[in-house]
Amino acid sequence: MELEVLYEDNHLIVINKRSGDLVQGDKTGDKPLSEMVKEYIKEKYNKPGEVYLGVAHRIDRPTSGIVIFARTSKALTRLNKMFQDKEIQKTYWAVVQNAPEAESAVLTHWLKRNTQQNKSYAHYKSIGSGSKESTLTYQLKAKSKNYFLLEVLPKTGRHHQIRCQLSFIGCPIKGDLKYGAKRSNPDGSIHLHARGVEFLHPVKKEPLKIIAPPPKEVVWDSFV
Repeated sequence: MELEVLYEDNHLIVINKRSGDLVQGDKTGDKPLSEMVKEYIKEKYNKPGEVYLGVAHRIDRPTSGIVIFARTSKALTRLNKMFQDKEIQKTYWAVVQNAPEAESAVLTHWLKRNTQQNKSYAHYKSIGSGSKESTLTYQLKAKSKNYFLLEVLPKTGRHHQIRCQLSFIGCPIKGDLKYGAKRSNPDGSIHLHARGVEFLHPVKKEPLKIIAPPPKEVVWDSFV
């Protein structure tokens, strides 16, 4: 499989993930993106032995877009801290079925995860143990005949946060049956794309801004 590499140096490698690919191995046993990237590095640089690759964050399997991997333990330690300290600004694109009431807004809800269902539920206030405050901003970027394109900036990193919060305001993401879409996409994807990241390089300390083109597909193409 041909990887779409967006950025690469001795410390980092940034991939534009296809929807359907796992970032890291799980109980399905399917080959994860992390293993594909290791194979790519091994072959490209003719590396003997085991290739080091650190997974700093993940995006949902049906989601496409930017995933950052660390090629050194130093870079991984620093990336982990940067994610923890919210020093990495992520931008997502979401195609939704319904127009939001406001063209732009800040959404704050309390999310509680149901691990058995692998689903989060949004509430207007804290409902006690396990509910976490979750904030994002969105802006309506474009509209087509049937859909609306939102640009989303998550301020927190909760389980299924964007999917859950947009569904809660009546704007489920196209294809996302779990969160209220009318129908699934034929390939099992959802129209949520990790579009951009901005951060200081963890080792070189240079500003990085990386943009990932969305999948080549008729609905995405109508907006790009």
